[in-house]
Amino acid sequence: MTPTDPVDRLTVIELRRYTLRSGRRDELIELFDREFVETQEETGMVVLGQFRDLDEPDHFVWLRGFRDMAVRHRALTAFYGGPVWAEHGPRANATMIDSDDVLLLRPLSDGSAFAAPPPARPPVGSLTPERFVAATLWSFPPGRNEGIALIRDGLLPLLHRTGPAPIAALTTETAHNTFSGLPVRTGENVAAVFTSYPDESAHRRHLAMVRAHPLARDEVLPGIEHEQIAAPWTFRLAPTGRSLLS
Repeated sequence: MTPTDPVDRLTVIELRRYTLRSGRRDELIELFDREFVETQEETGMVVLGQFRDLDEPDHFVWLRGFRDMAVRHRALTAFYGGPVWAEHGPRANATMIDSDDVLLLRPLSDGSAFAAPPPARPPVGSLTPERFVAATLWSFPPGRNEGIALIRDGLLPLLHRTGPAPIAALTTETAHNTFSGLPVRTGENVAAVFTSYPDESAHRRHLAMVRAHPLARDEVLPGIEHEQIAAPWTFRLAPTGRSLLS
């Protein structure tokens, strides 16, 4: 698979959130965007997005996708057993305190996968785009689908009607993690909705419109709140210069 293959074929997505040593985020981003983008994609994955967490100056968030779990196993084996990681992995690991906050996800429905990427990725050294990306996660009891269904059938249509359509909506991939060298969070039942805006004020306006909609106010949001086991968590994200998602 090449980096320009349709992203809607990617049925497995990793959402990875790293806690870094103080002041070393830009060091990791520079290394990542220079050494770990094309080299990962050459093994059969797609690096979808790299972000600075706007609320946590020592957190780095990124996403990568795979056609299926078998491809994921082959691609990760090839990359982490290959020469690029052998050369640059120790420097990357030296910036990190924790790299195990990882969710394994899949599209929530047939039409909720990430759209096809642009034909060319920004080159190394590109300026950070003036965009704002939000990733909101809801957690529900394992084995219960009512909250997931409310997001799929209630919240997503409202987001479409009131502002920019989400760029993706995902839920937990329950398949066994076959690459034990990289742990993922287990026992999860989440929905994750990704949205993109010119700036954060546009995001706030869109949220206000959704919350004011009678269907959201009276049915959808109270229903989701009834099903969730914790308050939703929104990552406020700034794409790096080479991120496909922005």
